[in-house]
Amino acid sequence: MGPGIVILFSLFGVLNGQGGKQISIDECCKDGRVRGIDNQDCTAIPLISESTTCRIVQEQCCAAVLEDNICTSGINMAKEQGVCDTQFTGSTCETKTAKMCCDCCLLGRAAREHGLTCDHSLSLGYQCGLVSRACCDDGAPDVETRNSLVSDKVNETLTEKENPLPNNMCSSGLANCAQECVGNSTCACFKGYKLKPDGKNCEDINECLLGASNCRGGEHCINTVGSFRCQREVSCGTGYELTDSNNCKDIDECESGTHNCSPDFECQNTQGSFRCLPKNQCGDGYIQDAMGSCIDINECLAQTEPCRPGQLCMNTMGSFTCQRNSINCGRGYHLNDGGNRCVDIDECKGPDGACAGHGCINLVGSFRCECKAGFIFNSISRICEDINECRHYPGRLCAHKCENVLGSYKCSCTQGFKLASDGRNCDDLNECESSPCSQECANVYGSYQCYCRRGYQLSDIDGINCEDIDECALPTGGHICSYRCNNTPGSFYCTCPATGYTLAPNGRSCQDVDECVTGTHTCSVTESCFNVQGGFRCLSFECPPNYRQAGEIRCEQVNIHKAAGQTDYQDMYSEHARTNCCCERLLCNQTGECLASPLRITYYHLTFPTNIPVPTNVFRMGPSNTVPGDHVQIAIVGGNEGSFFSAQRVPSGGVMAVVQPITKPQDFELSLEMRLLRYGTTSTYLAKVLVFVVQEHPIMPFQSREY
Repeated sequence: MGPGIVILFSLFGVLNGQGGKQISIDECCKDGRVRGIDNQDCTAIPLISESTTCRIVQEQCCAAVLEDNICTSGINMAKEQGVCDTQFTGSTCETKTAKMCCDCCLLGRAAREHGLTCDHSLSLGYQCGLVSRACCDDGAPDVETRNSLVSDKVNETLTEKENPLPNNMCSSGLANCAQECVGNSTCACFKGYKLKPDGKNCEDINECLLGASNCRGGEHCINTVGSFRCQREVSCGTGYELTDSNNCKDIDECESGTHNCSPDFECQNTQGSFRCLPKNQCGDGYIQDAMGSCIDINECLAQTEPCRPGQLCMNTMGSFTCQRNSINCGRGYHLNDGGNRCVDIDECKGPDGACAGHGCINLVGSFRCECKAGFIFNSISRICEDINECRHYPGRLCAHKCENVLGSYKCSCTQGFKLASDGRNCDDLNECESSPCSQECANVYGSYQCYCRRGYQLSDIDGINCEDIDECALPTGGHICSYRCNNTPGSFYCTCPATGYTLAPNGRSCQDVDECVTGTHTCSVTESCFNVQGGFRCLSFECPPNYRQAGEIRCEQVNIHKAAGQTDYQDMYSEHARTNCCCERLLCNQTGECLASPLRITYYHLTFPTNIPVPTNVFRMGPSNTVPGDHVQIAIVGGNEGSFFSAQRVPSGGVMAVVQPITKPQDFELSLEMRLLRYGTTSTYLAKVLVFVVQEHPIMPFQSREY
């Protein structure tokens, strides 16, 4: 296999994954290598942690596997075909890597065929040199004791590796052996070395290249003379310390006193760092800054229309007040005598009027002057001014700037131009030839303009360099992705929760996965699957004694001996709850206990998100038809721990509603009993309602409605 090089900078040893789970660097690298083996796109693999460090490790470990696979294909081509030029064509990065490994392997094989040493002195690249020596050694004769390559060698100390000379010389005088002499005048080598083709000298074995090391995941094999050593690929980084077991441990700066929190702040340790939390808390109407000071909130600016229409908001310390608006007339109007409306001002009244000797024409809310010859009325300054030829004939007199003078005008050019020989036109200068931009430069008339490629924006500081646009941090960034937005240089991509959701075809929205439809649930054959937001539930039930199952889809009527006026359960109904099954009571022996039990028990299950508005009706039951004189009683007889639900009568029966906010996901098994008094006979019906409250998610807000 072709060698690959993975360069990792200073990283944190332990990262925080999704849901607060700690993920190590080894797990990030392992995930990246698995995706590289599957030939996935290393720049768009799903992240297993929100940490940027983990993302880099995933991508680099994935890229290392792909590079090794590409290099291995080139080496195999050199060994099987013996040629490279006709097999690899094109200019892609993968093709170039494969051809390089193929060519370097052919170079090593040629050195072996010509009897040259595999450790040649050519100034090849690091990866090419490794491939060349590997292909050269691949066909070399095995004279040394290779069976002890790894097991004994890894236990040698550095002192033994640095002193390869033998302690015993051949008693027969075969001192020509470089290391060791065995019987029949044969030379041999120590562990970690192999005999050269001359049969006397020894050379080091590269265990890292041959894959004979026992380095763990996250460790890099480094070959040494006669052995090898394993070194961590990444350091622990700031806020962590390396333990004796080669693992990273968080440093508690608060406990060790290495934090820099001021006396007014309290230190709180975090993974790899710490936080300074202010001890004093601000009251209502104030916000706390980074220094712990309380700053007044301007409710008039922070809130949308804090006062009613016709009132003016006035901010106060810690609060605000609303005052009634007064009538203000605009320019050209004044209040009438009654003071209740604005009327026009006649500016032309008076000896000279508003035009200072020129003709004056009053307009609604304004006026206009009829100037004498040689003057023109300026609607902004509202006086008669000298005629400005440059303004009256724009673009006709001068190419760029026209300066008015008494009785004439003169032309000039803006910066970046020079006046032409005719005294009216201007010649452009191409500044792009001497003013480079970081990405793109466009010459414009009289100047130049730097612009950026898609996903970048021009720097506001110098107007030359291009900066990446963080689409996720824009004011509309929260609406780009329905769950999480991940910024990349020049672009972005969206991700969804790890389980229960999948990315929609538009690449931005997250869709709930119906495990019951896709068959990815874990329910047994005796259980029924019920899909909920972001997951599923496995349901099963059994009818209590003296009841029998009536159906799995809906409750069907069965013939039961009943007293006069008794109502079958098919006269009952419920809304917006899925019926799993129902159990009907068997024949009674006319005992009071049996007759008092419900005629039918029906099982329902429904789901809704947390934090739905209260009160909200979620379940309704009652007779399918009403008879004059009916009297209905409905009550929750079990499962209402926390009193989140309440039952009450309505004209058509009864409803069960959520009356207290449910802020966290939880399941309820409610028993809703209804008693119907009809024709002097009371019939009891019981509904077992399984309620699954799932986590309200920002990507899929709950649309409140009545069930």
